[in-house]
Amino acid sequence: MGALCTTALPAHAAPEPQDRSVAALLTDLQRLYRSTEEATETYNATEEKLRKQRAKAEELGRRLAKARASVHDGRGDAGRFARQQYQGATGLSPYVRLLLARDPQHALDQGHVIGRLAAERAAAVERLVGGEKKAQELAGAARKALAAQSALAARQKKQRDEIGGRLKKVEELLAALTPDQLDALRAAEDAGTARAQRAFMASGALSGGPATRAPSRQGGKALDFAVRQIGRPYAWGARGPKAYDCSGLTSRAWAHAGREIPRTSQAQWAELPRVPLSKLRPGDLVVYYPKATHVALYLGDGKVVQAPRPGARVKVSPIAANPVLGAVRPDPGRRPVRGYTPPELPEGATSGSDLGHGGDQAPAATDSR
Repeated sequence: MGALCTTALPAHAAPEPQDRSVAALLTDLQRLYRSTEEATETYNATEEKLRKQRAKAEELGRRLAKARASVHDGRGDAGRFARQQYQGATGLSPYVRLLLARDPQHALDQGHVIGRLAAERAAAVERLVGGEKKAQELAGAARKALAAQSALAARQKKQRDEIGGRLKKVEELLAALTPDQLDALRAAEDAGTARAQRAFMASGALSGGPATRAPSRQGGKALDFAVRQIGRPYAWGARGPKAYDCSGLTSRAWAHAGREIPRTSQAQWAELPRVPLSKLRPGDLVVYYPKATHVALYLGDGKVVQAPRPGARVKVSPIAANPVLGAVRPDPGRRPVRGYTPPELPEGATSGSDLGHGGDQAPAATDSR
């Protein structure tokens, strides 16, 4: 990540927050939040890799235990056949035994049995050798899997510490501000969002159809779930049910609708089918920033449901509250439902500052089920 401070002054000459303009403070705060969210999505990606690696290591462990049990049984079979061969050994060849036998047919049958036992002994030895080789290969793979798991866990801890450090910078910056400065920051961001929304809507990016199209049945379920989370706090790395980060909300909402999608905003942008903004329908995912580090669910009429950033709560925001990168649709093949009625929003669904510095009046969250 690059440097987080926007001022060109040397560190020892940086002005105190009280001496800086509201615009400069807002720029620094937004940059801090954006870099924190980038780090959070990187952390989420590592967490997902770690989850898959743990599952792989556990599966290899189960297969290794089964292979070792098979080797143990194979050794027992080989030992049993060896004892049988020793106990049945004689100094006479099969031909001599056949000539001396009172019942040649019985001797022939017995020879057939002996031959079959020899084949079984050979097969048992072959299984034992193959089982030992497989167990050795699985043991090597299990060691590598555990080593990879350990490396991912160490990387995750480093990323967690990095996020904690960035959030501490946010807290320090906000703690140094006066109530008047905090109010000015809220007003400045609200004004900036309103300007961006007017410009976005005037650009015609959403033109080409009704203000609110009908979602698919799955999209409607995902959106309904997201709306029921309004008021729940943002927490980095969280995927519910008590708190969410941005991609935690979108992935959980679509999982609730029966469609598993990637965990992070970058993976959602990279792996899900793109859809033009002019064809957005409720439930689609709107992705933000050049690095696809933020994501929200489209509500309709130029609004989204999102988990904004640390200190804030899940809320309804203008689609242009952040710089739009594009949109993706988790269920491109599904038809829109007929007679669609948008979900009813709880009181205060659009209230609360996206600055995330606390003190916001947010609506109480309803049950997430």
